Amino acid sequence: MKPARTPLPLQAPGQWAELPWGEYYREALERQVQPWLGKMFGFHLIKLGNLSAEINTSECAISHQVNVAMQGHALHVIADPLALPFAAKSVDACLLAHSLSWCQDPHRLLREVDRILIDDGWLILSGFNPVSLLGIGKVMPFRSKKGATQSRMFTLVRQLDWLSLLNFEVLHYKRFHVLPWHRSGGRLLSTHLPALGCMQLIVARKRTIPLTMTPMSARKSRASLRPAVTASRQYRNRTDHPFSDK
Repeated sequence: MKPARTPLPLQAPGQWAELPWGEYYREALERQVQPWLGKMFGFHLIKLGNLSAEINTSECAISHQVNVAMQGHALHVIADPLALPFAAKSVDACLLAHSLSWCQDPHRLLREVDRILIDDGWLILSGFNPVSLLGIGKVMPFRSKKGATQSRMFTLVRQLDWLSLLNFEVLHYKRFHVLPWHRSGGRLLSTHLPALGCMQLIVARKRTIPLTMTPMSARKSRASLRPAVTASRQYRNRTDHPFSDK
């Protein structure tokens, strides 16, 4: 398994149209994301990367939506995604549409997202599936020098493991759009062979409660109550007193 971090510089596309069949990818991703947008509430939604900025999130109840990237169009904040200029626990939701595909250090990017998300904050993560037709094209000797085959592709299991280490609860994950050159992605194949979908989606929430309680935490959680004095004991002490009336 190749390490997640790479020293090679990666140039992310400025928009979906720069990718072959890029508009098909965007439309397919929007269809998968839309059912989850209505479940998100809060004050701030951060969309990291130029591809995230083009995803239609108008159905989301979060009105303040900020597009962040190093360079590009339709941006509100120009910043390095690996060093976001936002306070810790100040963002309600983050959208990373194929942001890991062109990131040199995906671990650091996820840690930065974890830092700015509030407790129970939402994370929507998408990318290309290496076990797909696009993945086969990536290992071909005469592959194209542009497009999705030049991006990084991480398996769904590997990304789920990264989120588990950061204590994210995965609510939904799916592979879809088997045929990249079809607008519908091949509905029949996508229905019966979703594991071969060239795109994958993960919806997760940041959790802060540990999965297992340590013995020290268990002792602290127990209420320390002083033993109550019984009525018989009080009566006995009173009758034994030398000045008590007998």
